[in-house]
Amino acid sequence: MDFVKDLWKYLKERKKWWLLPVIVILLFFGVLIVLSGGSAIAPFIYTLF
Repeated sequence: MDFVKDLWKYLKERKKWWLLPVIVILLFFGVLIVLSGGSAIAPFIYTLF
């Protein structure tokens, strides 16, 4: 959790708010790939990329 705290402090101090949507989208895609890796819908998700 220290990484998340440090990241939040960095965004807050440096006013890099434009990085927040980028991080959220990357996390969403990462979770989507991990969760769909062993499922039957995996071939359909991999065609998106």
